[in-house]
Amino acid sequence: MATTTAAVTLTSDLLSDNMSVSTSTTCMKAGTEADGLDQMEYGYVEIASGTAYDIIGNTPTASKASKLYVKNHSTDETYYISVVLDAQAVGRLYGGDWMFIPANFHDANADIEITATGGTNKVCYALFHEGTVLVAS
Repeated sequence: MATTTAAVTLTSDLLSDNMSVSTSTTCMKAGTEADGLDQMEYGYVEIASGTAYDIIGNTPTASKASKLYVKNHSTDETYYISVVLDAQAVGRLYGGDWMFIPANFHDANADIEITATGGTNKVCYALFHEGTVLVAS
């Protein structure tokens, strides 16, 4: 069965001694499930300044595992996107910035909304989850 592994490497020379951290993990399903996350939704959007856009609706179900990746591919340092999760501000992603966070889609109002500022922002996103079960019609 497919799984999702996230790997992050951080390097900085802001301190007198260089700092380097590298880690990776398999993104696991909720509870005692042995398997990793095996479903994903993704996309790429260009969002004009002042425009709000819901990138992910309430796809996964409550109490299920979800991990969200968002990257602002804009190259202008004055362009940024504001990220809001379920009406709570998460922060800003300036050109080149990215985030990888756990996400909680606990009800029908839970979503990920981004708003562009400064100009048209190019944003890619991916939601890794164990979420949806298709129902036969």
